Amino acid sequence: MDIISPSNGMVLTTLEEDSRNVLSDKLDHLRIGQKSWREQSVESRLDVIVKFGELVMENIDELANILTDETGKPITQSYNEIRGANNRIEHLKAHALTTLKEEVVPNLEGTYEKIVYEPLGVIANISAWNFPYNVGYNVFLYALVAGNSVAYKPSEHATLTGLKFQELLYEAGLPEDVFHCMVGGPQVGEFLLQNDLNGYFFTGSHKVGLHVAYKTFQKLVPIQLELGGKDPLYVMEDVKDIKQAAINAAEGAFYNNGQSCCAVERIYVHEKIYEAFTKALVEEVRSYKIGDPHEKDTFIGPLTRKNQLYFLKDQVHDALEKGASLLIGGHRITGDGFYFEPTVFKDVNHSMNIMTEESFGPIIGIQKVMDDEEAFSLMSDTNYGLTAAVFSSDKERAYQILDKMNTGTVYWNCCDRVSPNVPWSGRGNSGVGATLSTQGIRVFTKPKSYHWRKP
Repeated sequence: MDIISPSNGMVLTTLEEDSRNVLSDKLDHLRIGQKSWREQSVESRLDVIVKFGELVMENIDELANILTDETGKPITQSYNEIRGANNRIEHLKAHALTTLKEEVVPNLEGTYEKIVYEPLGVIANISAWNFPYNVGYNVFLYALVAGNSVAYKPSEHATLTGLKFQELLYEAGLPEDVFHCMVGGPQVGEFLLQNDLNGYFFTGSHKVGLHVAYKTFQKLVPIQLELGGKDPLYVMEDVKDIKQAAINAAEGAFYNNGQSCCAVERIYVHEKIYEAFTKALVEEVRSYKIGDPHEKDTFIGPLTRKNQLYFLKDQVHDALEKGASLLIGGHRITGDGFYFEPTVFKDVNHSMNIMTEESFGPIIGIQKVMDDEEAFSLMSDTNYGLTAAVFSSDKERAYQILDKMNTGTVYWNCCDRVSPNVPWSGRGNSGVGATLSTQGIRVFTKPKSYHWRKP
């Protein structure tokens, strides 16, 4: 399996894909290893994860460069991701012991009751390339602390990072039969779906998520799907600083080249500030440095996947054909690598794919609205339900919209943000289930109820 550099299209290295026999052996080891891992105390399991986090930070320079090499993520953003993901470990340190502790129910007429939280067993973590630390940690760290073993399938675009996870977990003291990186392309994910595991946790597209659900629902085991989004942002006319609102919106749309499930994918702006906001946003986007992702001041690097270049080209063509005004960008950057210009449209509407299909790239449409009612109607016009944001000086007015949004997460005066303290979940085509928060610890367990009376 060739690992390709998005920066220049060259082969970084070549890995040997796991054969079916190797994959079967790894699963057998995980089944055996989980039996002893679950017997260890939560404290000892947590110690391993804390040590892993320390090793990650000790090796951050190497890890950031690997992440940038294989995904094209700008190096500063690679450092940001690795440092930021450590808050998952801090969250586990603060909450794992109390969340996984057995609960004794008060004595009821001589009968005692308690709840214990047992691990699921062997779980499949089919992960993503766009934020492998964030989305990976959300699953495999929490699963390990809860006493599970993990078959970790990294994206083929982030396999080198996945192998470093395995190396550092082992170095931190994790038994080698408790975590295995499964190396290969889609056929490896398919192999995991064909086997009888105790839970499936997938991050990726809606299309593949449906396939995962179809293949696993008859197993009657937990399934968690973190899928895509078409996340809206509404900018009200009462924002205190139009320029700052535009800067924040642009970052929400273009950070990591827009390759984020919770990136701002469509913007609605009140007609009173529409022109001023649009001008300010274009000025901000024009200031972004595009180029070598290993340079510290680069903000826009290459797309991770070459095929996305053609998808974005089609969205641009569709928007122009239907009357949108192109303000900046709109073309693939010629030369080596998978570069696409950061692109902004105005005069858009919901007949255009740019406002209805997930772009997952550096492209945004800005639509004018007359009032909050029209904004809410357009924001809700989607089958996705991951996040929604409102920029406004009036909290009550913003909340009147956010309270009605059928999304797992809402933002007031911020966007494109994930916190370990609250659940991360999608609705509709954005997925099912949740990770993070204390719910994201217990999702990797199955409760058992005890009833007993003293003889």
